[in-house]
This record gives sequence, C-alpha cells and structure tokens, in this order.
Amino acid sequence: MPRLLIVAHAPSANTLRLREAAERGARHPDIEGVEVTVRAPLEAGPEDVLACDAILLGTTENLGYMSGALKDFFDRSYYPVLEKTQGLPCALYVRAGRDGTGTCRAVEGIVTGLRWKWVQESLVLRGDWQDAFADQVEELGMTMAAGLEAGVI
Repeated sequence: MPRLLIVAHAPSANTLRLREAAERGARHPDIEGVEVTVRAPLEAGPEDVLACDAILLGTTENLGYMSGALKDFFDRSYYPVLEKTQGLPCALYVRAGRDGTGTCRAVEGIVTGLRWKWVQESLVLRGDWQDAFADQVEELGMTMAAGLEAGVI
C-alpha cells in the first residue's frame, strides 16, 4: 500500500486546522488504498521519509523563510535520504501573512537538491485568515492521496 507522509508545522490554532485539513483530505473515505502518516517537523525524521511514497510539506512563513521546525526536519533528514529518495513526489503549502515567496524559494531549493518531484506548484495561503484556506489544503491532501492510489504520482 502506498504511503503519504504529511510533515507540517502547526504552531497556532489556524495552522493546526490546516494540518488537520491535509490529513482529512488524504484520508477521504473514497481513498482506501493509501496509508497516511502525519508528523510535526520536530517529530519527523529520515526514517519517515524513507518509508513514504510521497510527501506533503506544510509551513508557516517566518521572517520570509520556512519555519525553524521545518528547517530542522530538513537539516536532520537531508543527507540520510539524499541518494535514496530521488524522484519522491512532493507538494508544499505555506501559510503566509504577506508574501510567501522567500519561504517557497527556500523549500524549493532544498527539494531541488534532494531531486524530489513537484506534484504541483506550491500552495501559498496569503493574507488574513480565511476559512477557504483549510478547504484548499484539504483538496491538496486529497489530490496527493488520490494520485498515489491511482499510481499517477
């Protein structure tokens, strides 16, 4: 059974709603053939990446960069997975107060070094909180899981 790993930083009630939405989408009742694992970045490590078939990353925009927690995840995981996960399908959502460009650039640079494969363009949730953000992240989680189940990612 293919495995989807969700690694998402959730330091606030709203970002927790996003991580829960990603999981809800990935566990949609119509998707039965995918195992979903959800980890906070400080709890995830290379063993989780090595055990998955696709990864969904979530982060806040912090000072124009990814969260320190997600950076820590990459710091601990990068070299142990570097030669073993090339082509790993991935996607990213960013909860950005204003822009998200620097955050995307930072994550995309690391992903390029890992030679992972983007499933879609990064989802950037800009501005004041909107309930629609959770819907968008839920759809992203569902898309990733359905793609894995169908064998297209």
